[in-house]
Amino acid sequence: MELITTTDDLAATCARLARHPFVTVDTEFLRETTYYPLLCVAQIASAEEAVAVDALAPGIDLKPFFQLMADERVLKVFHAARQDIEIVWHRAGIVPRQIFDTQVAAMVLGHGDSISYDQLVQRVTGDTLDKSHRFTDWSRRPLSPAQISYALSDVTHLRDVYTALVADLGRRGRTDWMDDEMEVLTSPDTYRAEPERAWTRLKTRVRKPKDLAILIEVAAWREREAQTRDVPRSRVLKDDAIGDIAVQAPTTPERLATLRSLPRGFERSKWGEGILEAVKRGLARDPRTLPPIERPRASPNGAAATVELLKVLLRMTSEHHGVAAKVIATVDDLDRIAADDHADVPALKGWRRELFGEKALDLKHGRLALAIERHRVVTVDRC
Repeated sequence: MELITTTDDLAATCARLARHPFVTVDTEFLRETTYYPLLCVAQIASAEEAVAVDALAPGIDLKPFFQLMADERVLKVFHAARQDIEIVWHRAGIVPRQIFDTQVAAMVLGHGDSISYDQLVQRVTGDTLDKSHRFTDWSRRPLSPAQISYALSDVTHLRDVYTALVADLGRRGRTDWMDDEMEVLTSPDTYRAEPERAWTRLKTRVRKPKDLAILIEVAAWREREAQTRDVPRSRVLKDDAIGDIAVQAPTTPERLATLRSLPRGFERSKWGEGILEAVKRGLARDPRTLPPIERPRASPNGAAATVELLKVLLRMTSEHHGVAAKVIATVDDLDRIAADDHADVPALKGWRRELFGEKALDLKHGRLALAIERHRVVTVDRC
């Protein structure tokens, strides 16, 4: 059991790890009260050793760890990689390459949608993980031997899971499918928190260009404020409040005070002033510079029934081929396919089209039917 607390030890360890074809990686972090995740511990394992890095040790420089993450000769194996990669992106401005996400691989191999790490370990290796430190405060020091052991077990079990999944992908001819799935995780655009794009994360729907302009400006203001103060977005302004502001367009403290989604007295704070300035910037924007407002798609006659049939076909395809339905197609994909044979969706491209998309179009146009045979759904060719 090894806990690294100095830069020299970290550099020496990462040099050893870099000689291996792959390493498994996990992180322990906190972000309940911050905008940016606070990295507390990083765990890394090769086939020969496993180490935990105390990222909060006085004077430690994590540069050797980030250099290892950037080393394209070494495959980095994660489970549910997005938040771990986000930490590396925030701290070092890089996206680890090459990477392998065991959660994605598990979906490609039919282990269900977004399977948890402990469930996957038990299913693949038969081992039951200790969950006693799952909700521990990883920022408190000193770290106990039990905490270190718990942290290391994540990356040691991950070695066995990775080896088993890679072998299964190869046997089933699905290695290339994983390459497609990793493109999103290795794109810097996935991790850039640009204030000007913050509005796209909101579920609030706006109908007028004026509303959209205000939504964009207020969401950008909140993003910058959260980043500057290093607090969660909701600590600055809740999503529903941004929607109310976009629609009501208050330009005075008195108008701002009438919004029930804001705390009493908020209009008199410096943040109230910031919101009013953002609203005015939104009102001053040229509508021609705004992105198009997404209008509800008009559903052709029978579209709802088509989507329901496509859902049955998707479930049947998922079960037959042992691939999580979520990986093959989303409900939005099905809606779009029902409306447009040439919809720009993943389900109509690459291996997904071969597995499901062509059959979906055939079903939509009556060239394929669904039937029950021995209590199972089967397809019937009607050509």
